Amino acid sequence: MNLFAHAARLEQENVPFALAQIIESRGSTPRHRAQMLIQADGQIVGTIGGGMVERKVIEEAIEAIAERKSRIYHGRMARNGEHAVGSDCGGAMSVYIDVYGLRPRLVLIGAGHVNRALAQAAAPLGFDIHVGDCFEGSLNPDIFPTGTHLRHGETMSAAIEALAIEPTDFVIIATNHQDKEALERLITRPLAYLGLLASKRKVQTFTQALRQQGVSQEQLQRLHAPIGYNIGAETPEEIAISILAELLQVKNRKPVGLLQEDVRLTRDKLVVIRGSGDMATGVALRLHHAGFKVAMLDLPRPTVIRRSVAFAQAMFDGHAEVEGVRAERVDSPEQALETLARGIIPVLADPECHSLTELKPRFVVDAILAKQNLGTHREMAPITVALGPGFEAGRDCDAVIETNRGHHLGRVIYQGYAQPNTGIPGVIDGHSERRVLRAPVEGVMEGLCRLGDLVKEGDPIARVGATPVFAPLSGMVRGLLSDGIAVTPGFKIGDIDPRGERADFTTVSDKARAIAGAVLEAMMHLAQRR
Repeated sequence: MNLFAHAARLEQENVPFALAQIIESRGSTPRHRAQMLIQADGQIVGTIGGGMVERKVIEEAIEAIAERKSRIYHGRMARNGEHAVGSDCGGAMSVYIDVYGLRPRLVLIGAGHVNRALAQAAAPLGFDIHVGDCFEGSLNPDIFPTGTHLRHGETMSAAIEALAIEPTDFVIIATNHQDKEALERLITRPLAYLGLLASKRKVQTFTQALRQQGVSQEQLQRLHAPIGYNIGAETPEEIAISILAELLQVKNRKPVGLLQEDVRLTRDKLVVIRGSGDMATGVALRLHHAGFKVAMLDLPRPTVIRRSVAFAQAMFDGHAEVEGVRAERVDSPEQALETLARGIIPVLADPECHSLTELKPRFVVDAILAKQNLGTHREMAPITVALGPGFEAGRDCDAVIETNRGHHLGRVIYQGYAQPNTGIPGVIDGHSERRVLRAPVEGVMEGLCRLGDLVKEGDPIARVGATPVFAPLSGMVRGLLSDGIAVTPGFKIGDIDPRGERADFTTVSDKARAIAGAVLEAMMHLAQRR
């Protein structure tokens, strides 16, 4: 069989294979010039001379295909020493192993107008395109690019099975009425990308239903929906471009935004937030979605209880994700800027804010909520904003945000103070202070349940040293301090949401969103005024 004709066929079918070519030989070797094709299952076409060296090259080629990366193999026809292959010929050979047939698979669920436009736009980008639908009339090969693989099923679920979707595939759901069926089939699968063409309201309805069916928050966060970038697209062709822009950004692991807005070139949109708890995270999310570049500074081991909605968890786990936005722990201002360039929020252990000298942000937001000023001053940045009591707007900072619940929550104050701290937790289903868990003694915290667990009054929730802490009422564990943190008597270590199953521990609170909106308002107002 002609090696290159076989390679062309495999390339057309997007079947992975490697071509091994002798690029150097010395002394006695089986061949001095030769090429060989190797498939992922070890089948070969051609030969580079047989024997032990060929066996080694086949093994290396299979590994190269699995890694999707080319390599050079050096072999010596000797029994001992570096690169020895276990033979007595005495020569040496270098073989270049190149990998082919690895075009990324783009799987389109539904053969309607948008997916047709997607197929046409994606074809020149090197994707191996597969389309599945339960309406056979929609799978007309004349309206898809040459080489598109079309699969029909009696139902959309059958069509999805016929597509034989793999973890490395990029999958987009765009159907008329089968999107829920398709999403339920795919949401739990590991995929390189899963996108859904739908309205915001439909996405919310679907995700709430999936959560009730037992789909984890981690699985839901992998879904890209609504899909595409907001470029004012209306026609199927314009929508396809907006979707492909997002898909390529994920595929190429690049940050979102204009190249001219790289934070390493300009600091106009750089915001440093002091603190990384749940309120600070709510602010970070709002600013991130508004196009700002957000970095966060905190203690090495922050005392945060609402850990599922706090980027502070990155200090413990190395990374954290809240509402689809990722944060990572970094060790220096330089790493923070590199992380920002990847579209990820960096969290740096720097409670004294020494890194501001290198970061040089335009905005600083104090979101520690310590009820006192822990060192924030107006010289930290051109524009400074602080949350809650302990600050005087016009002296300590440029603006203060009211954080007390009530009529004035989220009010922006440009001269003066926020209201004093009441010390009373917010009321949920008639419960305020009672729902809060506090350390009974001095000791080290140890959780006995997980965030999101449903508990009954009297259930053990945690231990401080050897002293147990019991649930003061029935409900959902919404907050719990990280294990290993030393606490003093009366220290807040958790809270119970009495709404139980109706509670949501995976998204930021209404209070955090109100405060975040006020921070954005203050920043924009101050920036325009200056």
